Amino acid sequence: NLSEVSEFRLLGFSEVSHFHPLLFVVLFSFYILTLMANTVIALILNVDNTLHTPMYFFLTQLSCLDICYLSVIVPKILENVMVGTIIISKTGCAMQMFFFLFFGVAECFLLAAMSFDRYMAICYPLHYTLIMNSRVCKSLVTGTYICGTAVGLVHTTITFRLPFCGLAINHFFCEIQPLLELLCGNTSSSEIQVIVVAVFAIVSPFLLIIYSYIRIISTVLKMSSAESQQKAFSTCSSHLFVVMLFYGTASSMYLRPKSSYSATVDKFLSLSYTVVTPLLNPIIYSLKNEEVKGALRR
Repeated sequence: NLSEVSEFRLLGFSEVSHFHPLLFVVLFSFYILTLMANTVIALILNVDNTLHTPMYFFLTQLSCLDICYLSVIVPKILENVMVGTIIISKTGCAMQMFFFLFFGVAECFLLAAMSFDRYMAICYPLHYTLIMNSRVCKSLVTGTYICGTAVGLVHTTITFRLPFCGLAINHFFCEIQPLLELLCGNTSSSEIQVIVVAVFAIVSPFLLIIYSYIRIISTVLKMSSAESQQKAFSTCSSHLFVVMLFYGTASSMYLRPKSSYSATVDKFLSLSYTVVTPLLNPIIYSLKNEEVKGALRR
């Protein structure tokens, strides 16, 4: 019975097996650097009393999400490039997909919450501390995790209840698109499901971010002095860089038509948002933010 699949084979980078030693060194270095960078940022933001504000509370959550998100994917990649094709159980594959979606979607909505925080800080500065209190911040973060859990559960449950007619996943982890390629029969309903999830998880928080920045730009342009405008924009620049980096790779991955799907391109894009982006996030915030740089020096 072809529907009774109990395990999958992750092919990984089998087409460039001669580069596996180099890939292992590069990816392992990125992994260690990312863990260190995000851990340092999270610890500093918790230890330094001057940084106990809503913006840095959200940044701490972002660092924690990046650590978890990275740790779901990279160990399997390292195992893959070290030993070649690896076996993963169906349950293990489902769990990996769930946590990948959980942390990824939570980060999408966390970035939207961070943009809302900047919107309140710039557009309503006199009411900012009253509105963005501890209860509101914790509620926003809880909401991001609820959205991540809902998307992860729904998508993983629906996908793994369908019959599979193949065992070889042409990827280095249980990604959505390669798994759809293994489903039996017509997969159009599953592809629609992926699009719906992508719209909810990627487009809806992105629209919230766009709306927040339209209001921010409108408010900043009305400021009388250039110094005030520059100061207001500087508080948003790090977040904008992170948003463009994260949403640029995610949208190119999940919002493109199936006809343009390529396994090689897919793997490259996956590496960019699973390995590169989590490392760049703390670097961007530490380089672009004077308060964080001051805390690092202290």
